[in-house]
Amino acid sequence: MRQASIENAFGIENIVWRDIAEPQPGPGQVLVRMRAASLNYRDYLVATGSYNPKMPLPRVPLSDGAGEVIGLGTGVSTFSIGERVAGTFMQSWLTGPYRDGYGKSALGGAIDGVLAEQMVFGTDGLIAVPSHLSFEEAATLPCAGVTAWNALFENGPIRAGETVLVQGSGGVSVFALQFAKMAGARVIATSSNPVKIEKLKSLGADWVLNYQQNAEWGKAIAKAGGVDHVVEVGGAGTLEQSLQAVRAGGKVSVIGILSGVSGTLNIASILHKHLRIQGIYVGSRSMFESMNQALSQNQIRPVIDCVYDGAQIQEALRFMESARHFGKIVIRL
Repeated sequence: MRQASIENAFGIENIVWRDIAEPQPGPGQVLVRMRAASLNYRDYLVATGSYNPKMPLPRVPLSDGAGEVIGLGTGVSTFSIGERVAGTFMQSWLTGPYRDGYGKSALGGAIDGVLAEQMVFGTDGLIAVPSHLSFEEAATLPCAGVTAWNALFENGPIRAGETVLVQGSGGVSVFALQFAKMAGARVIATSSNPVKIEKLKSLGADWVLNYQQNAEWGKAIAKAGGVDHVVEVGGAGTLEQSLQAVRAGGKVSVIGILSGVSGTLNIASILHKHLRIQGIYVGSRSMFESMNQALSQNQIRPVIDCVYDGAQIQEALRFMESARHFGKIVIRL
């Protein structure tokens, strides 16, 4: 059985495949033949040492993967051989609000991830995937899909007729666009790439602003009436624009750090507009279940930019580094 890991030093070039003994499921555990994994920006940060420079090495990377059950430990009755499953991002966050300690069970960071041919999971850390999705599509769900779902539906859910702002065309933003349109919301998106702008429109975006041509896009959106919800993936570099774009009483879900983690913050606009700013760190198993029901009911399919073979993990991460992708980058195992 082969497994990839970041070896003795951080760096994309230090991810190496090794032959190891096949894992065996213990009591209450499930053995899964991994068929696909997907990349998140977090995986790039982990590989380069930017996420946690003190992370013990070696570490198996990637949080998101899907496969089929090939072995059951004693006492397992909730899964069956051949069932199609995905691992949850945080293995111990089952339901309810986020608590201290859940992050210690996050795959591909705090604990080893899914970049392996076989993996053992506890039954609480697995979930059946929608039947209409391929393994490659299902592998995109645990982090990006659940994050977008949590932002839009779990705390003050969006309603038909409201307006949602999404930034760029990465995995979370594209999922948020799809979910918002599913709910009957209007969607405003930002991008600087003409090809991506047309793709966003084809997915249902009602208005796409080119942020390079309009650096004050937050003011432009506010002038046009503003938005009710912002899915903020940019971080410090875009938060001020988001605070300008959101309407009084609106919500900003802070998810990503693509443009940095520190910067100035206009507290006055938060107070005067009665805004709600919430941090989103993926979501629970029960959120994953709710999202899967919506995906199945509406036959929504994740947007995949490209699929690499497992041996091409370094190339896939460098493609993510280039920011040329639209939607998700997938690894076929």
